[in-house]
Amino acid sequence: MGDLQRFIDRLTEANAVMNLIGPDTLPDIWSRHIRDSAQLLDLAPGARMWADLGAGAGFPGVVLAIMLKTEQKSHVWLIDSLGKRCRFLQEVVDGLSLRATVINGRAEENAVTVEVVTARAVAPMEKLLGYAQPYLQRGARGLFLKGEKAEVEVAEARKVWQFKSDLSVSRSDPRGRIVSVRGISRVKNW
Repeated sequence: MGDLQRFIDRLTEANAVMNLIGPDTLPDIWSRHIRDSAQLLDLAPGARMWADLGAGAGFPGVVLAIMLKTEQKSHVWLIDSLGKRCRFLQEVVDGLSLRATVINGRAEENAVTVEVVTARAVAPMEKLLGYAQPYLQRGARGLFLKGEKAEVEVAEARKVWQFKSDLSVSRSDPRGRIVSVRGISRVKNW
C-alpha cells in the first residue's frame, strides 16, 4: 500500500472523531483533496522547501511531503494553530517517515524561509495574505488553492495589499482557482 493510501486510511479513521474534512467529501477524496493538493507541484517544479499554513487535515502539505519524500533536500513545514490537528499531523509525519515538521502555532508568528507557501480553505485572500506576509517578504511564492470566488477575493485583497498575482484553473475542479502570489506590501493609508 502506498503512502497516499496510508494517509487516506489514517485520515478516514481520525475523521470519525475529529471532523478534519467534511464526511461527504470522503468518497471523492482522490479528486477533491489529493489531486487538488498534488497539482501544486507542477506550478513550482523545482521547489523543495514548502510551508503549508493552516495545515489542518494535511491538504496540501502532507500530500506534497509524500510526493517529495524521495527528494533529498525537500522539507515541508505544516503549520496549524490547533493542537489536536497538530497531533494528527505529527502521527502522519512519524508514521510515514516524511520530511516534514509540524508547528503548533500561528502562521504569521512562525515564518520559516521557504520557496513556496501554500494554504487551502484557511481564510479569504485579504486575511490569508496577512498570514503569508512574512514568508512572501522572504522571497517565497504563494500558491493558494481557492474556490470559484477567487477573483473577487483577490480584488478585495488589493484594497489592503499590493502584490503580483496570476490565477490558474484548478485541474481538480474547473470552478476552483490557484492564486499565485509574489511580493507583498501594505497599501499606504491602511
